[in-house]
Amino acid sequence: MKVTDSLIKRRFLFVLLGTCGVFGLLIGRVVHITTIETKFYRQKAEQTITRSIPVYALRGQFLDASGEPLVKTVSASTVIAVPSQIRDPKSTAEKLAKVLHGSLQRIYRLLKKKTLMVYLRPYGRRIDEQKTRAIRKLRLPGIYLTEESTRSYPLGSMSASVFGVTGGEGQGLSGLELYYNHVLEGKKGAIRYVSDASGREIPSTNDTYQKPQPGYDVQLSLSTPISEFVAREIDQVVAKYHPDHVTMIVEQPSTGKILAMDNYPSFNPEQWRQVSPALYNRNLAVWQTFEPGSTFKIVTLATAIQEHQVTLTQRFYDPGYYEVAGHRIRCWKAGGHGSQTFLQVVENSCNPGFITLGERIGKNALFSSIKNFGFGKKTGITLPGESKGILFPLSRVGPLELATTAFGQGVSVTPIQQVMAVGAIANGGLLMKPLLVEKYINPETKEVVQAFSPHVVRRVVSEATAAQVRDALEHVVAQGTGANAFQEGYRIAGKTGTAQVVENGHYSRQHYIVSFIGMAPANHPDLVAYVAIDYPRPKNSPVFGGTIAAPVIGHVLADSLQIMHVAPSTTGIPKRFRLGIDPSMTQVLNLSGMKYQDAVRQMMNSGLILRVSVSGHGDYVVSQRPVAGEFVPQGSTIRLYLGQEQ
Repeated sequence: MKVTDSLIKRRFLFVLLGTCGVFGLLIGRVVHITTIETKFYRQKAEQTITRSIPVYALRGQFLDASGEPLVKTVSASTVIAVPSQIRDPKSTAEKLAKVLHGSLQRIYRLLKKKTLMVYLRPYGRRIDEQKTRAIRKLRLPGIYLTEESTRSYPLGSMSASVFGVTGGEGQGLSGLELYYNHVLEGKKGAIRYVSDASGREIPSTNDTYQKPQPGYDVQLSLSTPISEFVAREIDQVVAKYHPDHVTMIVEQPSTGKILAMDNYPSFNPEQWRQVSPALYNRNLAVWQTFEPGSTFKIVTLATAIQEHQVTLTQRFYDPGYYEVAGHRIRCWKAGGHGSQTFLQVVENSCNPGFITLGERIGKNALFSSIKNFGFGKKTGITLPGESKGILFPLSRVGPLELATTAFGQGVSVTPIQQVMAVGAIANGGLLMKPLLVEKYINPETKEVVQAFSPHVVRRVVSEATAAQVRDALEHVVAQGTGANAFQEGYRIAGKTGTAQVVENGHYSRQHYIVSFIGMAPANHPDLVAYVAIDYPRPKNSPVFGGTIAAPVIGHVLADSLQIMHVAPSTTGIPKRFRLGIDPSMTQVLNLSGMKYQDAVRQMMNSGLILRVSVSGHGDYVVSQRPVAGEFVPQGSTIRLYLGQEQ
């Protein structure tokens, strides 16, 4: 093709226009960047040259129902190094090793790392105040102090599996620490400085400090005094019976609030790394499932009354066994109880009588009621790891499965399910959702950020049915198998449980879980309490829930009602005295205000079989324990406190 002058001119024009266009775009981009997008690119530049040292937020605390700390947060300093800013790593390492009492070689290796920032683990994590002051005084380039929090447990191992544990970075790993980690952790802050391309701080630039936001305190429904009663009883059970496990729960039935929850074995949360993960990962009160035994009969009884299948005055004959589908199911009493009312069936925990109730109810109504009481599904308690238990599928329920379910065998339940189900009997028929957390509190302003109210799941039985069941359960304690839970004046109602454990496909003849669930006062319960003791090993005595577990709940309920200022009652069902089993009771005289010699003379003249011990000095009795009017076993000791006349 012939190149002409006009072609050259056209090409030159195209090149010129293209060049002008490119320059126009460049100029436009420059104008856009320097005017419209100035803020955006300034921020980008600041992000590029700005380095941050994290400042951890103070983790929220757990408080008990009265606002006292159950799990405290203690702030401690942690040493951080920025290697690019350290001028003399060897000298810096020597000075740090002397203060931190750590390995010089390890600290030196950390300071030489090719990284933006490094924690001086383990020597520089959460150091004490003396070391903190010494580090600050050194003023070492590239060495910073940041704040971290560590957990402190004023009550030691009590309820440790409920609280759970935190990891090395302060994060929740189990229990409430894990479930409420998003509430407790707060938001990190930072120390920001301007650096060059190598990460060295640019002189004459100002550091900025972004304050961390502390996590919220979490106030629980737990009562410290009641939790201490529970811990005391667990310790005594362990010392006396050497069981594999113990679980205890105390609930306020009107609200569903959990007032105490504890397990054995427990652990020291400050040393959780030294124990088996099963201890801090599993809260037996919500995780463990087992056949409940006779405590489950409460549900069968309530269902039978609600369905109008029984009145407690009707009679039943117990020959000592019941034939079901070719199987002979025996009563615990050899030869049976003979003719008895259904109230006595409940008092005696008679399996044949409850099988009869199960047959009267029928499998559809019974299993519908069991599910209505909350079994077979999670209660919704705000703890990780909750189990839902196991029920027979209705299609697999034949006469034998119906019979065993009626007296608590073949089904698998959790302790928290049983507590909430019996709580519905205690409060007049309403199944409550367990309430463990009451509110979130801002630790700086003390304002309530969020509060949680009691939640009714559904009505399971009528108030009339619940009242009849409570009355029957009070008879169990006053005149039946739960007699060892009886506490004079406190009207305890409850039910024993003695369940064999399946081992290698068969029910063991040695391994039992004994339990007791009780409520008080029986006419209007303020508390429901439950204990399950796995594999107790008594010396020279049978394994029964009535002998091992019932006294535990009796003590916890009586002591708890006392601190709640619930006055003893003179009404209620009188206790049936069992000759050779129950101690004779006697009422304590009022000796306060009397001269010591007169008090002793009155005790002797009364004929009461009581001992006297004395504390203090003086001529007058200023107080006494037990107090006047309290019933105590004959042979008990009355302590008199002496002083001068007031």
